[in-house]
Amino acid sequence: MPSHRHALELLARLGYAARGVVNLIIGLLAFLAALGQGGRTTGSKGALLSLLSHPLGSVLLGVVALGLFGFALWRACQSLLDADRRGRGAKALMARGGQAVSAITYASLGIYAATLAAGFAAGGTDDAKAAQDWSRWLMAHPFGEVLVALAGLVVAGIGVTMLGWAWKGSFAKHLECPGTASRWVMPLGRTGFAARGIVFLIIGIFLALAAWHSNPSEVLGLSGALRALQGQPFGQALYGVVALGLAAFGIFEFAEARYRRIQAPG
Repeated sequence: MPSHRHALELLARLGYAARGVVNLIIGLLAFLAALGQGGRTTGSKGALLSLLSHPLGSVLLGVVALGLFGFALWRACQSLLDADRRGRGAKALMARGGQAVSAITYASLGIYAATLAAGFAAGGTDDAKAAQDWSRWLMAHPFGEVLVALAGLVVAGIGVTMLGWAWKGSFAKHLECPGTASRWVMPLGRTGFAARGIVFLIIGIFLALAAWHSNPSEVLGLSGALRALQGQPFGQALYGVVALGLAAFGIFEFAEARYRRIQAPG
């Protein structure tokens, strides 16, 4: 394998591990909050900020930042260079478009982590603010509410797709997992994708409602979606289950870092 392809594979695997760290912290903090043991509901930025309170926190943040940049680069390769060999069909192009958005998201998160690691104030941790800002900007233009509503339907559709992956276990097609490992990797993946599917579905629904009410302040991030669960019947129990699912997804990401099929483009 050429050296640049080997480097890309290492960065991609570090990226999956970094995403695992973020999701594991989010899930564990939320689960502790559900138990009343001092945790809190937070999003990706809050999870990164929590690393600073630990010994060698800046070093850990630096490593995680590198991983997040690596994951963003891998997502860009998946989207622009079709690293997963999806092709150019309508369904494939939609998936690759989602990977492009993911690349931008994780690059932004990597910048936030690097800023924290360097010792600079990095702003607030409200994971909904950026979405509210662009929703507000869109709604100020003709057909803005329609575009925001469509974005909500897309996000909700991603949630439904993740629930389908959890049910069918179709995420396994990208794994090269030995039989002994698959006995624990598959349940983690199913649980994790189910939890993420629920969160994305909630975010998408509230995004569509924000468009319907012409009120961008109704847009939720990950932490807001978790809090919305608490307001439902049996909400605290459901909140705890989804929190555990997000933690399971974090552990599953470590498995992806090891077993994911990385076909680095030439």
